[in-house]
Amino acid sequence: MGGALCLLLHLRDHQRHRRSPGGGAWAGAVLVAPMCRISESIRPRWPVPQILTFVARFAPKLPIVPTVDLISVSVKVPEKRAVAGRNPLRYRGRPRLGTVVELLRVTDYIYSRLPEVTLPFIVLHGSADVVTDLSVSQALYELAASEDKTIRIYDGMLHSLLFGEPEENITVVRGHILSWLNDRCVSGGASSSAPLPQPELGDASAIPSASVD
Repeated sequence: MGGALCLLLHLRDHQRHRRSPGGGAWAGAVLVAPMCRISESIRPRWPVPQILTFVARFAPKLPIVPTVDLISVSVKVPEKRAVAGRNPLRYRGRPRLGTVVELLRVTDYIYSRLPEVTLPFIVLHGSADVVTDLSVSQALYELAASEDKTIRIYDGMLHSLLFGEPEENITVVRGHILSWLNDRCVSGGASSSAPLPQPELGDASAIPSASVD
């Protein structure tokens, strides 16, 4: 959800500064397989979302939503799957109903505002990713109003581009990220001394919220 959070912060900041040319706190973003919308291939059909939203008002912590083992479909290298599986902070239960409803709500909100994205960004996605939808990253690239935008699609790679792939694949992805950053952060062979603007953090009131008791 890191990419989604990044875009939410940018959209809130953009709304705050839209009347001030040049305003805004974010100088750019690196988005690795962002979840900007739940894939249509796994998205529940009407009227299931409406029913889930209603039930979540009374039982948001109910762990009844079926899901696949994300490690098995995110991490390609078997040895790395074992490492990820031993993570003591990993949630091992089924997703809770309230969590799924919020994911649907927030990602729909982000997707509806993709044309308002203006910050420079690079989005990276594996063609074999079944956790987040490649077509949504492509939509972000096509719809965003950003003048500086880049998309990289990696044939056959899964969701965990920076951990779960063979080292040679990770090196390629990291190389593209570093190259993108260096092209924008280095001027005349020396690092820019100008400080980056500091983001204004606050509440999430800019995001329409659902009532979940």
